[in-house]
Amino acid sequence: MHASRGTQKRSAGLGLALLSAFAFGGSGVAAKPLIEAGLDPLHVVWLRVAGAALIMLPVAWRHRNLVRERPALLAGFGLFAVAGVQACYFAAISRIPVGVALLVEYLAPALVLGWVRFVQRRPVTRAAALGVVLAVGGLACVVEVWAGLSFDALGLLLALGAACCQVGYFVLSDHGGQEGRGEGADGRRAEPPHPLGVISYGLIVGALVLTVVARPWGMDWSLLGGTAGMNGTGVPAWALLGWIVLVATVLAYGSGVVSVRRLSPQVAGVVACLEAVIATVLAWVLLGEHLSAPQLIGGFVVLTGAFIAQSAAPKPPSGPVAAGAGAAAGAVEGAVGSELSAGRAPH
Repeated sequence: MHASRGTQKRSAGLGLALLSAFAFGGSGVAAKPLIEAGLDPLHVVWLRVAGAALIMLPVAWRHRNLVRERPALLAGFGLFAVAGVQACYFAAISRIPVGVALLVEYLAPALVLGWVRFVQRRPVTRAAALGVVLAVGGLACVVEVWAGLSFDALGLLLALGAACCQVGYFVLSDHGGQEGRGEGADGRRAEPPHPLGVISYGLIVGALVLTVVARPWGMDWSLLGGTAGMNGTGVPAWALLGWIVLVATVLAYGSGVVSVRRLSPQVAGVVACLEAVIATVLAWVLLGEHLSAPQLIGGFVVLTGAFIAQSAAPKPPSGPVAAGAGAAAGAVEGAVGSELSAGRAPH
């Protein structure tokens, strides 16, 4: 009986993880037609974040204690994982293919290991180093370095900026998680922050930041009443925006968080890597963005390297040192592998 329930739980978790990967992977495909229709990338990001923040307000109110208990974590998630990642990613896809931008972002696990090795000066395993080499080598195939970088250089830099924003949140979230594993004032073990609560306040913080940066009062709102082209087919702009807010943000995070609680972080991390595959396939079918055979092979190598890098991340040492500068050593496995409680950023 218990084995059957466990199997059902894992099956449901796997289904939810796949749903989350599909929902996240569809964000760029829905956003790019809006950008090509005339909306500024920052305005699309603001619409996505502000809309999702409004929907998540009841969840934020339920976890309002986080404002007092984890202000730095909420600010970091809002600035890096929400405002930073999405602004850079949406700006990048306005200049380069969706699949390429997302694959560049998958350098984040390798960059975290670089932080551990060269900034914190802590050793990394050979397997982790191999993952970094594979990720970088695969990326060279994706961007076709032998052709002198056939893609827009600024677009690639923006995608790399999204990866760097993820690194900033990985390090911050790992530090916050280490603090959360201590004891409270009553001597009991402190509970980690609820992931949906952090998501909700991160969206609120991100919306506030993006309001100042994007200045939505200057947006051409009439564009949302028109149509946007998807590979020659007209689609209502409001429908694409609804998909971005409801499916690619709210549903994606909700299903992702629940799936992690039914699966191990390692399994959830493997399924999350399918996001790049799904985004590439959707962009191929819906937007007509075709990638060459070397680029597809390079994308597979990038994902393989990212998975090896996150799986082989060194564990933080035990004792008081774990709460200090060395705490980010486990950021990759903890952050990438288990959604928000471990640092997955929205796309």
